[in-house]
Amino acid sequence: MSLVIKKFKELTLEELYEILKVRVGVFVVEQKCAYQEIDEKDKQSLHLYFRDSKGIQAYLRVLPAGLSYKEVSIGRVITLKRGCGLGGEILKEGIKVAQERFQANTIRIGAQVYAKGFYEKFGFKQVSKEYIEDGIAHIQMLLQR
Repeated sequence: MSLVIKKFKELTLEELYEILKVRVGVFVVEQKCAYQEIDEKDKQSLHLYFRDSKGIQAYLRVLPAGLSYKEVSIGRVITLKRGCGLGGEILKEGIKVAQERFQANTIRIGAQVYAKGFYEKFGFKQVSKEYIEDGIAHIQMLLQR
């Protein structure tokens, strides 16, 4: 399994296609949620993914401060290979990238409520009440150094 970290402009067409296919497959099709998955935020984000011989198995993007929130944020966290710790590995890498490349002391995630416990394992704390976004229950969570 290899880790890839790229700016939007560095992605090849094949990489971008595979990333979008994975994201739409999980967030739109699997979760039955019709929303504008492709947004302008991709262009300013760093894209991280683990791939093996079968393709992308985990993905997330790190967004600079001011793009979605006043803090640096992590979003679109996905694992296709589930139950093997890959989600935790990609999140650790995302946190590391946020801290090293964006000098983040605080990282925000708009988390789906069911994933709260997962993010808490990495130090994120709930900082909002539950709210509905695109028909799915979410909460805001922060990780502070």
